[in-house]
Amino acid sequence: MKNFWEEDTIKKKKLNKKKVIILSIAIILAILAIIFYLVYANNEDFRKWTDKNIFRKEINQEQLVSIELNEDENPTVYAFNQNIGILNKNEFKIYNSTGKEEETLTLEITTPAIDSANRYIVIGEKNGKRLYLIKDKQIAWEKEIQGDISQVKVNQNGYVAITIVNTSNKTVIEMYDESGNELFYTYYATTRVADIDISDDNKYLAVAEIDTSGTLIKSNIQIISVDEAISNPKNSVIKKFEGENNELLVNINFQNKDNLICMYTNKINLITPEWNVETISENSENTVFTDISLQNNIVTLEEESSGLFTANTIAKITNIENRNQTTYKTEAVTKEIYTSENIIGLNLGTEIEFINTSGWLVKKYIANQEITQVSISNSLAAIVYRDKVEILNF
Repeated sequence: MKNFWEEDTIKKKKLNKKKVIILSIAIILAILAIIFYLVYANNEDFRKWTDKNIFRKEINQEQLVSIELNEDENPTVYAFNQNIGILNKNEFKIYNSTGKEEETLTLEITTPAIDSANRYIVIGEKNGKRLYLIKDKQIAWEKEIQGDISQVKVNQNGYVAITIVNTSNKTVIEMYDESGNELFYTYYATTRVADIDISDDNKYLAVAEIDTSGTLIKSNIQIISVDEAISNPKNSVIKKFEGENNELLVNINFQNKDNLICMYTNKINLITPEWNVETISENSENTVFTDISLQNNIVTLEEESSGLFTANTIAKITNIENRNQTTYKTEAVTKEIYTSENIIGLNLGTEIEFINTSGWLVKKYIANQEITQVSISNSLAAIVYRDKVEILNF
């Protein structure tokens, strides 16, 4: 009996010792991970070295998969979802993230006006009449429009709005559901429509209109209830926001939870779902770019002198819900900015730094020549040259 209890005690001791070793290793690894994160987050030199040598975020031009182009043609290249579309001679070829051609669609489009969201991409003939909605690489519907298409918009559910010019009115707006059924149309006889956008829940159409008939420019925002526009068009405008004199409205964008972001030449306003107006960013004399086409965030780029003939770019990313701001600095002047959902691309000439809305580097692309044409989605970037399109996956 005594031997039995002694053996059992020995086994328990061995088992406990094993547990202690495993627990100790886990604690040590957790501490090392925390130390690594703190050093990575706070030491810029260490972060750059780690991004390049451990995380392999730095990609050279010759490392990427590419799609060949005919140098004599001038195709339109557009990144959407996890695909790249190339429109040329009425053919819209769709490639996946590895450069494999997956679909070819026939579109009567020469000069496209394009927008995309989620699984949908809408393509209209700029200053023409043809309009297509593509869903999951197939044509969902197509139409011929009365008048000339100026702008197209699609939301994540496939609802489409377009602005039409060269009719008896200055601008006409038409809206369709995901099946191509016309929901309503509205017109603007004396003002110019600068931008439109559809809320993610299909409830609202926002219209940015510019009135130049007087001595001073006047920018207004109308909120149209889609349900009211269908059943009672005369009372469809449920809210109207008038800007200050000489404030020029450039762009509007519905973000999460029906927050409407309004970009002026000098500031960015937020219209909340309760229809309150707040200024969330004002441009300084160092502001070079602003963008509101992100998911739940806005970004402002400012230049900061770093020498007699050199400058850095500071990207300030602001969360529109909690107003938290993160910054990202690159030691070069940004020539152009690209955005999609949570990705921001900074074109530095022969390099592009892709960052996320948390302010971390996602990928750094290094080219052998000047980069002039880029299209991005939240999953990939298409870097366009005369003879090829290079695909960078995030």
